[in-house]
Amino acid sequence: MPTYAQVELENIEDDDDSNVADSAMVDTLQNDSVALPWPKGIQHKLSRLTNSVMFKTSQLGMMVYDLDADSTIFCFNEKQLMRPASTMKLITAITAIDKLGGDYQFKTELCYTGKVENHTLKGNIYCVGGFDPRFNSDDLNAFVEAIQKMGVDTIIGTLYADKSMKDDKQFGEGWCWDDDNYVLSPLIISRKDIFMGRFLEELQKHKIVVNDATIDDGRRPADAYCIVNRFHTIDQILMRMLKESDNLYAEAMYYQIAASTGNHPASAKSARAVERRLVEKIGLIPSQYKFADGSGLSLYNYVSPELEVKMLRYAYKNDNIYNHLNQALPIAGVDGTLKKRMKGSFASGNVRAKTGTVTGISSLAGYCKSSNGHTLCFSIINQGLIHGRNGRAFQDRVCTVLCSPN
Repeated sequence: MPTYAQVELENIEDDDDSNVADSAMVDTLQNDSVALPWPKGIQHKLSRLTNSVMFKTSQLGMMVYDLDADSTIFCFNEKQLMRPASTMKLITAITAIDKLGGDYQFKTELCYTGKVENHTLKGNIYCVGGFDPRFNSDDLNAFVEAIQKMGVDTIIGTLYADKSMKDDKQFGEGWCWDDDNYVLSPLIISRKDIFMGRFLEELQKHKIVVNDATIDDGRRPADAYCIVNRFHTIDQILMRMLKESDNLYAEAMYYQIAASTGNHPASAKSARAVERRLVEKIGLIPSQYKFADGSGLSLYNYVSPELEVKMLRYAYKNDNIYNHLNQALPIAGVDGTLKKRMKGSFASGNVRAKTGTVTGISSLAGYCKSSNGHTLCFSIINQGLIHGRNGRAFQDRVCTVLCSPN
């Protein structure tokens, strides 16, 4: 059997966040005869883990914090700036709940101008996008039914797509050109930027005639009548965004943060300003970090384990944030991107954390309960990895140490 220190030398194929821990990552602490009081025992074991030869060829940043004692348990390069990968979604989520509140809704509206006479609408239809990534066929059918309930079977006018909620940037800053990225449009259906074509199809399917079938972009006038809106809650968005690490959902959340500033159209720049204010609020210096997007796809994001831990601490101390955040985090060995990880260990069913994987980066940040009943939060970022599963296996071992009896 290879030793723990040999793990970075293994020729192992990389894969996604659902991968089972690297079989080469053996438990070298199993025969550790050192019996130390809590948290000395945890500190001793974590120190041994960070001495791996693995970190001669890759970088590690890590911080563990006892939320009940309100004190740091362990640090290793905790101030090092590193790319967070999808643990960036934690920063987005905490900022969003803090700024928008737990009752926030993602809305898409249907409005019209003109008059209805003899079953004919002489005026225009406006589909107003609010960047709801969950908008689907059922929601679109509700739009068509609302028009039918008005008694309309003919529309003499134009179908307008109101995309004014956000700027016209289709992709995030620093995204790789060869990634399979979703278009960041505020008016989408089933995750795709094909809303107006689908809307016209549904109208025609329900025998509603659209004169000349004209479709264009245009902003809803102030005197337009809004006849229906479809919405999804922030909890619905958070659940998929965090459990499944959905990038489109995270970017939609990011632009809700931006729109809340009142700057129109919403932009990533406005969202960053809100993030920076929160960073300052938790006692750190915003200019020391780089925020680029909401999902963590960007090559330009640079944060530290210390920042992520302080964000997690802030969320934990605020019930209005923590209650929404905690239920949406993947649970080790149970669901989401942690479903296949840490099974059979003390961490299974205990750790609730956000995973992160991009080329060369593997990260994990979240919460767990220690053996003495204290709630801990932690951030682990592995950078410069050839094989991402080595980083995941290291993170799983850390979590097992945090959750195991001394």
